[in-house]
Amino acid sequence: MCGRFVLAMPADVIKELFNLAVFDERLLPPRYNIAPTQPIVVIRQGFDGAEGVPMRWGFLPSWVKDTTRFPLLINARAEDIREKPAFRNAIRRRRCLVPASGFYEWQARGKGPKQPYWIAPKAGGPVAFAGIWETWIGTDGSEIDTAAIITVAAEAPLDEVHHRRPAMIAPENFALWLSGEETTDAALSILTDLGAETLQATPVSRRVNRVADDDPGLIEPVSGEEEAPPAKPVQQRLL
Repeated sequence: MCGRFVLAMPADVIKELFNLAVFDERLLPPRYNIAPTQPIVVIRQGFDGAEGVPMRWGFLPSWVKDTTRFPLLINARAEDIREKPAFRNAIRRRRCLVPASGFYEWQARGKGPKQPYWIAPKAGGPVAFAGIWETWIGTDGSEIDTAAIITVAAEAPLDEVHHRRPAMIAPENFALWLSGEETTDAALSILTDLGAETLQATPVSRRVNRVADDDPGLIEPVSGEEEAPPAKPVQQRLL
């Protein structure tokens, strides 16, 4: 699962990493507590190459009629993504990358409050989560670009925190992941190329549970008991 993440990188780093010819730097204010339904930066294949665009984090298939009765889909399981009606068209034709500095996960600790962890590359720098996107069109003609992050089973030692993690795409595979339907099999085969051994997990304050809190202090390590009151992390359903 990936229910919160961070993107705090200079625009020139993102432009260079994804080879973006044009990118609006206003899309990249430092954000330390990105939550579902908020706008996120998504990299997709455009007419003139890769482009960075804003999308809603919360996938809506084009066939959904009543959004109020449809579950919030922020993640898609890699293992059965081709079979799920909500995702099977997007995984073939609308794959994307989600830039991030890292993400948060919550570890269950008996009957007490869950402990949040900041999980980021050991070497530092941004990562690219594998994602899918879709344009939802309302009955009034309004359009919303939406996205979900693909997850895979977490390996040791990260599985001690949580059993799922975002799938990450290496830079040399960006073009493959963003390509079309004819490369779907090859694209799905690389979802576990970058594993948990490239990441490190650090316990952080339970302040991250509050969406209103968004500051660099959220990724600072903590030790011992915290004084911040616990709150439930975002709940979501998987199709």
